[in-house]
Amino acid sequence: MNVFTGQLADPSATTLLRFATAGSVDDGKSTLVGRLLYDSKSVLTDQLEAVEAASRNRGQDAPDLALLTDGLRAEREQGITIDVAYRYFTTARRRFILADTPGHVQYTRNMVTGASTAELAVVLVDARNGVVDQTRRHAAVAALLRVPHVVLAVNKMDLVDYAEPVFADIAREFTAYARRLGVSEITAIPISALVGDNVVEPSAHMDWYGGPTVLEHLETVPVDDHDLAGRHARFPVQYVIRPQTAAHPDYRGYAGQIAAGAFRVGEQVTVMPSGRTSRISGIDLLGKPVDEAWTPQSVTLLLDDDIDISRGDLLVPSGDAPATTRDVEATVCHVADRPLAVGQRVLLKHTTRTVNAVVREIPSRLTLDGLSPHPEPGQLVANDIGRVRIRTAEPLALDGYADCRRTGSFLLIDPADGTTLSAGMAGAAFAAATTPPARVGAVRSEDPDAG
Repeated sequence: MNVFTGQLADPSATTLLRFATAGSVDDGKSTLVGRLLYDSKSVLTDQLEAVEAASRNRGQDAPDLALLTDGLRAEREQGITIDVAYRYFTTARRRFILADTPGHVQYTRNMVTGASTAELAVVLVDARNGVVDQTRRHAAVAALLRVPHVVLAVNKMDLVDYAEPVFADIAREFTAYARRLGVSEITAIPISALVGDNVVEPSAHMDWYGGPTVLEHLETVPVDDHDLAGRHARFPVQYVIRPQTAAHPDYRGYAGQIAAGAFRVGEQVTVMPSGRTSRISGIDLLGKPVDEAWTPQSVTLLLDDDIDISRGDLLVPSGDAPATTRDVEATVCHVADRPLAVGQRVLLKHTTRTVNAVVREIPSRLTLDGLSPHPEPGQLVANDIGRVRIRTAEPLALDGYADCRRTGSFLLIDPADGTTLSAGMAGAAFAAATTPPARVGAVRSEDPDAG
């Protein structure tokens, strides 16, 4: 059976990979991250000493590497992950930002935060338990967020005697499910995070496996397919700069971070949602003028004309402007403890723009087992994934999430207290079901269905 379906590339030492880990409770996410940091020599001496001391206080002889990421006091006491733990580390081949997300159903919503900017998601499965409901839920969130690469890490292989059939069955089941969700690239790796098998160093216990270790895959997975610099150019205005000083009496600049694409001096742009047009007369980057800027740089754009532009407006190339709408159809992951109900008034935050809105319909809620829609649920509760139709008080220049993650996403907020209710992705829920990508690495097997 072919289970390594990733595509190797020659990475640049300056490339950055953002990735998230997810999995059910006690599948070993934090231990995997701790092992990854420890074996790649990315742990500072004082951090390791603190972990050793905490482990001794819990009666453990060896350091518990999970404590490198479980930073909250409640997490260390309970031995679970509650908050999203971010870690930054570098190898000789690539820089990394990782988000260790919680496994408990109660904290599934935190995965939305951790994976929203990720280019790769590592979904862990306990080899003894196989694919469970929480595994399916994490796969669905990764698919909804259009995470380009998914790694299935079948953990605790040491507890099933490193049996190849156990790994192959789990990989086959997960891959079939994820492909139905439209996940295009799935790489399965058998590991033991506790003892380090196939995390950084190849395992001596699984000679039947012919693919990369977790770190090798992280270092070589291509990320240029998610490069926003080549996509529709989008610039949400965050702040209007008008010093009105003797040195800059007429300066009017529009500051913000480029959400996608690139902008050039001389380019004609359209202000959304008003539709007014002008031309870029200058671009200031770190206090210096430049001819061109691209995502994710934070810049100030200057225009030829003094037109009405304020925070929340979107500057786009005049030939590539998104349509404006007040009727938003999207998929949302509900993250609040209070339900989201039909008729509820909310605030919709899209990039730097916040408008009043009302939930007009909740046509369906996703059933994870069969991936079938449960029609007209009436409301969504915490961790539900569902379709919504929303009417906004003002028009929005909203891209489809499949076209641009930054300008195709939004938040629904409770206007009474500012609580985030749901994270939304505009447009179609999932990508079309995919076919297996070309084989690059393989696990030696006599299975006639291999490949």
